[in-house]
Amino acid sequence: MTNRLLDLPITPHDFVGQIMEPALDLLPARMGSIEARVMLLAIALQESGLAHRWQVVDLRRPAIKGPARGLMQFEKGGGVKGVLTHAASRDYAADVCLARGVVAAPAQVYDALDQDDVLAVALGRLLLWTDPRALPAADDVLGGWNLYQRVWRPGKPHPEKWAGNHAVARAALGAA
Repeated sequence: MTNRLLDLPITPHDFVGQIMEPALDLLPARMGSIEARVMLLAIALQESGLAHRWQVVDLRRPAIKGPARGLMQFEKGGGVKGVLTHAASRDYAADVCLARGVVAAPAQVYDALDQDDVLAVALGRLLLWTDPRALPAADDVLGGWNLYQRVWRPGKPHPEKWAGNHAVARAALGAA
């Protein structure tokens, strides 16, 4: 397991090549569709701006950690618990944790998320996997927004940023 962290902020290109690709390599190939890739990058841009590995609740004090962790901004009782316990994702999550050297338990996974970007993104893909609906087409901005809202359930969703983040994701992945 390589756990070298890139200095933040990172570019969408670095996210895709150095984090998302290794994360998707830990999962079945069918989880690596262009639709999934666009969603993962758009959500990472929406959630962390590829600039923070923990939720920044006060921009004047960015070292104070809010409840969400990792580039995908998972909370312990939300996304972390969800992927570790959901019938559609729990076995894959256990395999990812094993590959990344993390005990597949909420506290341990949560503590690792701001230290392991690959783990965070692999679990992000698994959270999308728990949604029973098909992923929206790569160019379906509204469908992507609806999926993000449904699965991430952001407390402060910032809809005004979504279309731009989605466009950046599509462009970075050649799906524009």
